[in-house]
Amino acid sequence: MPRTSKHSMSAAPGGKIAGKKHPGKAILAGGIAGGLEILCTFPTEYVKTQLQLDERAAVPKYTGPIDCAKKTVQGHGFFGLYRGLSSLLYGSIPKASVRFSVFEALKNRACDEKGDLTQRNILLCGLGAGLSEAVLVVCPMETIKVKFIHDQTQPNPKYRGFLHGISTIVKTDGLIGVYQGLLPTMVKQGTNQMIRFFVYSNLKSWFQEGDNTKDIGAARTFLIGGIAGAASVFGNTPVDVVKTRMQGLDAHKYKSSWDCVVQIAKHEGPRAFYKGTVPRLGRVCFDVAFVFTIYEQVMKVLNYVWVTE
Repeated sequence: MPRTSKHSMSAAPGGKIAGKKHPGKAILAGGIAGGLEILCTFPTEYVKTQLQLDERAAVPKYTGPIDCAKKTVQGHGFFGLYRGLSSLLYGSIPKASVRFSVFEALKNRACDEKGDLTQRNILLCGLGAGLSEAVLVVCPMETIKVKFIHDQTQPNPKYRGFLHGISTIVKTDGLIGVYQGLLPTMVKQGTNQMIRFFVYSNLKSWFQEGDNTKDIGAARTFLIGGIAGAASVFGNTPVDVVKTRMQGLDAHKYKSSWDCVVQIAKHEGPRAFYKGTVPRLGRVCFDVAFVFTIYEQVMKVLNYVWVTE
């Protein structure tokens, strides 16, 4: 990690500050990266969600992630691992677009006249990006996804497809029905992006050796993206568990997010807050590494074909 308290963003030709990125380019690059990422990683997201919804019982339904995947394929075929994909696919593109564009916009405003960005401001920019994507995209998208996946485990599934599922949820619970678990989602996404951008930015700066115009290559980008993803998993999996419970079909059992925390701790023990960590770790590490790598590569192309001041 760099020992200095700031990221140096040196002046670039034409009076521009190196390190600044156009938010419009970030929208496009983020959207492309987000769409490709979810197609590759959704099965692990499905398994993680199933394990978190599988509350402790006398005879647990699943013994682990491999058993969950095996039983899903046996009962619903290979594409059963992709149930609920549509809600995430429709949401992943705008989610990544909002995340990167907000981060770049905040970063551009936070740097001083010399182009320096403090460690504190990196954290705040990441937090702002996470909170923005949580409210605008992630909460409704995740609520629909969790309900779709949970519905598949019921004896008589009631959702016949994406549009039918949304209409049923809205008809039954109102628009607020797709904003269940908003607070834990905001906490999760805010801390997620705060940790990821902080770790990624510092490791990238370390590889660049103080010259942020230096290209560190796709392999190194993938590596530091994976490390950033792992850091976020260990930092906020308990929040993810609470968020998932509050968005499931059994959310009515909890009076609030805090009540959910209390009941899990009381009836299932502290280890329950880390249910789904293994499949989440594998998915998130690849997810973050993949997204950062694709984002950086698409930005290179956009910088070449779309010249901005």
